[in-house]
Amino acid sequence: MDAFAPIAPDWTKSAIHAVDFRCPQCGASSRKAEKVWLNRRSPVYTSDYIRKWQEFYSCSCGCVWWAWSSDRPSEPEAAEFISDVTLPDSPNPENGDEP
Repeated sequence: MDAFAPIAPDWTKSAIHAVDFRCPQCGASSRKAEKVWLNRRSPVYTSDYIRKWQEFYSCSCGCVWWAWSSDRPSEPEAAEFISDVTLPDSPNPENGDEP
């Protein structure tokens, strides 16, 4: 899969607009997408001349969605959407764990 391919892949044709920059069906983050395509050939310019483009995502739940690149949340906000990631506990030498 080439996220920067000049031609839109067929799977993007059924995409729905996601206002919250996450899967509108299951709420998964864009980081959980199985496929990604960025429509960088057709940028849109806002009234203050900022460029944005469509980002397409195919979620593992089967939903295909898109959102504007300018709607992408900042990194701390994006982390809120990643709910199924569990970080390992820190090593505890008292329990025999090695640091």
